[in-house]
Amino acid sequence: MNKTAKTGLFEKYLTRGAESSIHAAYLKKYRINRILVRLTQIFLLFAFLLLWETASHKQWINQLLFSSPSEIWSLFVSMLLGGELTVHITATLLETILGFFLGTLFGTLAAVGIWWSRFVSDVVDPYLVVLNGMPKVALGPIFIVAFGGGYGAIIAMGVAISVIITTIVVYTSFREVDPNYIKLARTFGASKSQIFQKVIFPASFPTIISTLKVNVGLAWVGIIVGEFLVSKFGLGYLIIYGFQVFNFTLVYVSLFIIAICATFMYQAVVSLEKHLLKQRD
Repeated sequence: MNKTAKTGLFEKYLTRGAESSIHAAYLKKYRINRILVRLTQIFLLFAFLLLWETASHKQWINQLLFSSPSEIWSLFVSMLLGGELTVHITATLLETILGFFLGTLFGTLAAVGIWWSRFVSDVVDPYLVVLNGMPKVALGPIFIVAFGGGYGAIIAMGVAISVIITTIVVYTSFREVDPNYIKLARTFGASKSQIFQKVIFPASFPTIISTLKVNVGLAWVGIIVGEFLVSKFGLGYLIIYGFQVFNFTLVYVSLFIIAICATFMYQAVVSLEKHLLKQRD
């Protein structure tokens, strides 16, 4: 190997070493930033709870209305050990998961049906706008009559709140696919089903997955509202019961549990999204 070749290899080695050092420094800075973000989040949470607890004991706020973190935790532990809380959490969680799944499924299928037929799309489009703007809570009495005062009406409310927005978002994603891809597929003689399978659905897949994250919150809203109306079990029922007997600590316990469950459900959807997108790539 001549001198010039050796010099070239040495320079390439130095370049790779420099790039590796820069990448390592970036990763270190990224990890430090993530740690600082988490520590700040934890600090803000504990500061808020401490301020809330102090304000309650010092009577800066109305104890009856705002309760305190210590009273909320005490009631939570006592209800959990008594076993009654498990029944309410299980009921609401199962209803929410089912409403979330059905709302996403029906909304996606409806979007596929609307995209499939231009005539159906032109006919249904203004109705989707009206349905999306209409408060779904107003459908509560109809659901109670149609499905009875039980789980059916509650799940129907959860589906009603998420299905329309899912349909609109997914259908819009279908329509925004680059038309050049569709023209290219047609040039090769692809049928409509093949265009959907090979072009439309793969291009819209990230949007469909992202819709799941939106539907987590919508499903919880729908189910809690449904429990407000008809349920004798569940976290929504506990909130209404707490208001009726002026036990606002019970209301805060229910809200605390809803926040925790919704967070875990959202993180599960985020993990599913990463897994599916990784497999797709």
